Amino acid sequence: MELQDFYTGRAFDAYEFFGAHPGENGTHFAVWAPAARRIQVEGTFGTADLRQTRSAVWEADVPGAVPGMCYQYLVTGADGTTVAHCDPYGVAMTLRPDGRSIIAGMPQGFTDEQWMMSRSKCFDRPLNIYEVHAGSWQHKPDGSWYTYGELAQKLPAYCKEYGYTHIELMPLAEHPFDGSWGYQVTGFYAPTSRYGTPDELVQFINACHLEGIGVILDFVPVHFAVDAYGLKNFDGTPLYEYPAAAVGQSEWGSCNFMHSRGEIRCFLQSCADYWLRVFHADGLRMDAVSRLIYWQGDPARGVNGSTLEFLKGMNRGLQQRHLTAILIAEDSSNYPKVTAPVEYGGLGFDYKWDLGWMNDTLDYFKKTSEERKENLGRLTFSMVYAWNEHYILPFSHDENVHGKATIVQKMYGDYEGKFPQARALYLYMAIHPGKMLDFMGNEFAQLREWDENREQDWMVLKYPNHDAFRHFRAALNRAYLENEAFWSREYDPAAFRWLDCDHPEYNACAILRQGRESSVLAVFNFGDETLENYTLELPAGKLTLLLDTDWQCWGGTTEMPHRRTSVTVKEGKKWKVTLPAYSGRLYSLES
Repeated sequence: MELQDFYTGRAFDAYEFFGAHPGENGTHFAVWAPAARRIQVEGTFGTADLRQTRSAVWEADVPGAVPGMCYQYLVTGADGTTVAHCDPYGVAMTLRPDGRSIIAGMPQGFTDEQWMMSRSKCFDRPLNIYEVHAGSWQHKPDGSWYTYGELAQKLPAYCKEYGYTHIELMPLAEHPFDGSWGYQVTGFYAPTSRYGTPDELVQFINACHLEGIGVILDFVPVHFAVDAYGLKNFDGTPLYEYPAAAVGQSEWGSCNFMHSRGEIRCFLQSCADYWLRVFHADGLRMDAVSRLIYWQGDPARGVNGSTLEFLKGMNRGLQQRHLTAILIAEDSSNYPKVTAPVEYGGLGFDYKWDLGWMNDTLDYFKKTSEERKENLGRLTFSMVYAWNEHYILPFSHDENVHGKATIVQKMYGDYEGKFPQARALYLYMAIHPGKMLDFMGNEFAQLREWDENREQDWMVLKYPNHDAFRHFRAALNRAYLENEAFWSREYDPAAFRWLDCDHPEYNACAILRQGRESSVLAVFNFGDETLENYTLELPAGKLTLLLDTDWQCWGGTTEMPHRRTSVTVKEGKKWKVTLPAYSGRLYSLES
């Protein structure tokens, strides 16, 4: 790294210079702290003074400081007060409440060359993401967390069995408070020690890749935790954060990064590069992007030019350095061209969460059958803007917590009535343009809201409705993977057709997705009564039933046929189907 690039915000490899770098005879420490009067590094090796060797940079070679030893910086700030801080570039940390860094070399152990050579951004491939909180997916019999290495033996195989293509892990950077879920960070370069070491995280990601499962990591470039040992007032002054509380404090009580400083830009964009390069992450989902577009995320306060330029510069640099990694924006705003390349006036993301689709769809399914007749537009409106961006359809952790109820629990009606509606919902999600993301537990109809302190309610699989639901979800995911019409022309408007959305009085609709080689058709009855002789005019071809959400094997009322049968649809001829209440059917259509 060239220091001039660091000061001007151009470096993406700041972690190769700053931090603790062990060598043959000890460790080299380097830290940026322009206003500090004195800095010492204290650890199990003793205490040593760092020297201000060049502008704002403090360094020292410390003999006897070897990997595995804990350390912290004793920073005497401009006001003469000395505060212990963890290393901003530390690559490992102790378990909370201990806030020290740990000397460690770069993690090793990857054997995933074939995966890395063949991976892609999945624009014309399936992308079905399983969102996971590592500490509450499953627990050991004694109630403790699985380590990264232990998760490597379980989670990739589970996702492969159920037809997911990628795992998205909620933030793994070290954080002090479990209840922040990792979104208020102290150690941006350090995988949380809750689940083991950086080398064990390598073991987990490597195992995913060997199973053909990609790994996307949540990344938090907006704000950081206020704990005194972290980044706040690092050199005795607001260094990483804004000095003014009006913009320096986020709505979550954390500190907002001051992205106008070149050194802060380098800290964050180098961190993003670190997770992609060193840990072979297949993508980053960037949290709270609207806060990087507008001041405090509020369009009424206007665009924040410095943060927007930081975002463009970071994404452009990451796209150049990691050609097949996926960059995802969690953005609730209507800001245009989020997924357009920076050179074409965009923000440089590959995908954006479609939170409008999520809100409208779930609102529709909360309504009674009668209310749905007046609200079919909740489902059709998303197609007005579906081609503006590359969207991911998200049922994320945010929709399963804080009094919102889980996805299945949101369905209208009583316990028994929720399951058929949820099956129809997930078929609708699959046929709708956009990639898919679903939070852990939804695949077996978890009813209890997510709690980071508890594992998912796996015991509900003893009950027929939940066991049948997970088998339905696995079958639907397999149908998605096996039928290229779902994803080969994902963002081509000509590949999507409403065959019917003009009869809200039926609570019915029909959607055709056309691939390069074949098409898939989905027909729906979202009402609470059987829909007799639902009539459509289809393109000519051979129509084959692939999946019925009402099959008895999944808790429905319709007997599953012993073998697949096809009918020939002739040009200009009407086709009729009878649909049970709260059901959908998926067909292949070959011309």
